Amino acid sequence: TTQFRVLSADQIEEIFLAALEIAENTGTRIHEEEARSLLARAGARVNGDRAHIPAALVKEMLASVPPRIALGNRDGKRTMILESHRIYYGTGSDCPFIYDSRTGKRRQFTKKDAEDTARVVDACPNMDFLMSLGLVSDVPTYSYDRHQAAAMLRNTVKPLCFTAMSRDGLSDILEMYYLLRGGREEFEINPGFIIYLEPTTPLVHSKAAVEKLIFSAERRIPAIYTPCPMLGATAPVTLAGALALSTAEFLIGMVIAQLKRRGAPMIMGGVISPMDMKTMVLTYGSPELHLLSAAITDIAHWLHIPVFSTAGCSDSKCFDQQAAVEASLSIMAAGLSGANLIHDVGFLESALIASHEMVVLSDEVAGMVKRFLSGVRVDDNTLALDVIKEVGPGGNFLAHDHTAVNLRKEFWFHTLMDRTRFEPWVADGSRTMGDRIRERVADI
Repeated sequence: TTQFRVLSADQIEEIFLAALEIAENTGTRIHEEEARSLLARAGARVNGDRAHIPAALVKEMLASVPPRIALGNRDGKRTMILESHRIYYGTGSDCPFIYDSRTGKRRQFTKKDAEDTARVVDACPNMDFLMSLGLVSDVPTYSYDRHQAAAMLRNTVKPLCFTAMSRDGLSDILEMYYLLRGGREEFEINPGFIIYLEPTTPLVHSKAAVEKLIFSAERRIPAIYTPCPMLGATAPVTLAGALALSTAEFLIGMVIAQLKRRGAPMIMGGVISPMDMKTMVLTYGSPELHLLSAAITDIAHWLHIPVFSTAGCSDSKCFDQQAAVEASLSIMAAGLSGANLIHDVGFLESALIASHEMVVLSDEVAGMVKRFLSGVRVDDNTLALDVIKEVGPGGNFLAHDHTAVNLRKEFWFHTLMDRTRFEPWVADGSRTMGDRIRERVADI
């Protein structure tokens, strides 16, 4: 596939060594007793809630992280293999608001919206997995995560990525999935969902996050452990410093998970982006976010760990030209980087507003990007020397069998883009891309 890299091997090693220094010398705060006990027994220096983790322990635990995670869909079929440069696109989670495609207004996200999101993703051929997109507001607060999970489970067959309020919430969601897939043994052999977890930057690991991390390791739930540093606020303003801090935070979580159960499946992540110094907002459309996402992907590839990235999102407050520009750039950059799980498709207003229109647009763009990444196939058939000779000077290839046999292998076929001439476009109502996307969302 067509690919690019941001960091050289030497730069990656410098960042990794800096991360080891942070974990060992600066240390971290861990607000969970079992994790502190695991670290102390393994040789870390633990004093109260502060832990200093030796570089040797980090390297030892890295050796047990699986380089490959296979995910099944609701029917048990393996549809995603997280390894190397295999890319998969999906939505994000937990926006408090939604941009309603019917009214064009922002409102609170509901359980019905979570159900509709699942149906939209299920119908989008280039969306490979589902996160909830929004945070359901019309159910009891103490159990919203269960309602959110149920809405997703009932309305798509695609692999899922959940969030959970607590260890108990995650346990309930897992039991729900067991009902669909035949129990614990079946799930551990062929897991159908991932859990999304975050430390608190800088260098704090909350009780809730670590409890879920330990439970995930015990039950072999693939776990994303992704820091979300804001450059200039919760992380250094320099890109390299933010990468070192983010890598250290992931490595600390990785050590805890592997100490609980060797071979626990982990996914490295990092939504690393600047705080806009004019507005004090975390940016979701900045070039630095996509540059840093590609850089953390380089580091994860170097470590041979599956990686979580970001694309299909925008700082725009509505579904407009800015949203389309920022989504398209990010989807291309993430694909070129070779990230495995590329999430946050459908986000507006820096991850505060969900948009089904943004998901449908991004699905079209992701199809284009996947075709771009597939590159140029060169063999006897595609060189077509015999065909060129047969058609000869002045001939045409339109009616030749070679064209009919190969065109669907070579060409990307659009569903939303307009390639008609002007007069037919006017006769069809002069519909814009936005019009066509709204119609597609309504149809789904």
